[in-house]
Amino acid sequence: MKLAQVLSSINQVEKSKFISCLDKLCTSAIPDDKKLAKSVGKIDGLIKNASGSEITILFSLVSSHFKAAIQEQIDMSGAQIGLLINILTRDGNSVARTSWVESLYSKEWDQLKKSSKVLQEEIELSRNSDDFCRGKLLSIYHDCVSVAFLNDQKINREARITDDERSILNTLADKLNISMDEAAAIEHLINPVPQNNALDGLNALREMGVLFINRKRSEVLIADEVVTILNELQGKELADKHTLRVLRSFSDAELSNVLKHYGKKVRGIERSEKVREIIHSRVPIRYMLQRDIFASNETQNQRKERLKTLISELDLNVDKIGTTLEDRIDVILSTLNQSANDEFNVLSAAGFKELYATLLIHFPKLDKLLRAEFELEDNEDIDTDKLRSLSITPVDILYLLDNDQIKAVRDKMALSKRGNPRQLILESFSNANDKLIENYSALARRDLASLKNAAIEISEAEIGVKFEEITKEIFETLNLVVDEDLRKSINTAKDQADIIISLSDDDVIIGEAKTCKNGDFAKYSTTSRQVKSYVSRCENQGKRVAQVLIIAPSFSADFIESAEMDTEVNISLLEAEGLKKIYDAYKARRNPKFSAKLLTKGGLLKADLIARNI
Repeated sequence: MKLAQVLSSINQVEKSKFISCLDKLCTSAIPDDKKLAKSVGKIDGLIKNASGSEITILFSLVSSHFKAAIQEQIDMSGAQIGLLINILTRDGNSVARTSWVESLYSKEWDQLKKSSKVLQEEIELSRNSDDFCRGKLLSIYHDCVSVAFLNDQKINREARITDDERSILNTLADKLNISMDEAAAIEHLINPVPQNNALDGLNALREMGVLFINRKRSEVLIADEVVTILNELQGKELADKHTLRVLRSFSDAELSNVLKHYGKKVRGIERSEKVREIIHSRVPIRYMLQRDIFASNETQNQRKERLKTLISELDLNVDKIGTTLEDRIDVILSTLNQSANDEFNVLSAAGFKELYATLLIHFPKLDKLLRAEFELEDNEDIDTDKLRSLSITPVDILYLLDNDQIKAVRDKMALSKRGNPRQLILESFSNANDKLIENYSALARRDLASLKNAAIEISEAEIGVKFEEITKEIFETLNLVVDEDLRKSINTAKDQADIIISLSDDDVIIGEAKTCKNGDFAKYSTTSRQVKSYVSRCENQGKRVAQVLIIAPSFSADFIESAEMDTEVNISLLEAEGLKKIYDAYKARRNPKFSAKLLTKGGLLKADLIARNI
């Protein structure tokens, strides 16, 4: 979840620690940063009164200072903080109940203890050996960690491992072929991680400004921007979900090469287990692409050629692949890290929902797989809105299925066997929505015959929901912010708003999408009662309703007159055909100019005029 979304979902008290940290950073950085000084000046220096968008801008300007401050505080903290950060920065854990984070912490601690015990036995068995066997290498690393941790006590300081010492130990672990999970287990032998009181650690991270705790929902929230910074501090260049994509593209031999490099078992191990073992071992992706997947006799040119093939297999849209091995690694990592926004735009919200529903039909275990891979609670409802809040994209979901599983889904969907199966599945849902947009007016009129002539298979019962979903997609294409979180928060079992568009942190447009089979839409009294109820609910949440927008195939004269004369709310009317014209004009322009303010003029909007001026 982006920082702006997190800020809009919590109250002022819950923001306070983060705001306080941001205030201190801005105060110290302003003298040397004119751009920051200008941004702070716009809010008269009172950061506590800044809007969510202003806070987000300020954070982006001081992110490097935030990173340095957090690094210093983590170095001074105990081992518990490191374990919590490892958990919270994993995919799917950016929004989670505190009790669930505590259970994950307990599970992680048990695994750490078990691994530490196994490694300790191996170290003790080889302690007096002259051979440089694996146990001997582990014992060398153990002794070095012990010195790094305990040497502060010689000068009467608290024992800890500094950032400089950590970088040396990381290099040593790499040279000794010790994976990150093994390094953590060895460190646990010397500096044990506390078994309990994970909540104390969460509160400590809140004091640092790293995370937010929603007291009402007992929920921990950590913004995507902060996760990126914490990943950098951990030396993690790629999120696990993206590392998984890369591993899915490796051959069995390449996966075995990675495991052999770290002394892991490879014989009799299934491909899926190899992938899980590598992810769990936290092997740095750069090392894998530099050397681990290759046989020792492969030349530099062969390695570069393999990365060229990998870029193609991952369907990465890049202008240049680079000439050196390092260039190509940088291209792969940077492209995957920047892919999230593009991947959400591959499918609309409605398309994402259709994809998820279809995958559940053809692969019923998907729900269970999502919970396991992204560590989601068993009693947590999973839908595409939840997945979006966790920054899980349609492509992420498709890569959860291994290559054989995804081919089976493709075949069940009767798609072509030529080309990348994941891309074919995505395109099939994108094309379906394109057809519905093209026939938007027929959808609004509930014209089943026209829809069937356009090869759109839809039942009459589905038309209302589809019209609402496609209307949202059109608004998203017009670069408007369709706020599903706010819509859900104001909806009740009885009253359900169709669309809410956020104009700013405080201002919104309430949208209603109405289909009508025969004649003009004329139910003003019913519709006005509905929208006034939604307005009241929004205002109770501190939002100002700038406009109510009603979309229908056409409106009766009485409806238009009643809307214009209504003194309680500001109502704009827009015909479905007119919205389609605006959409077409927007898509046709290279640099379209469209503002949500064009929808707030009141009365029946002149779509032709809006379309001409985009």
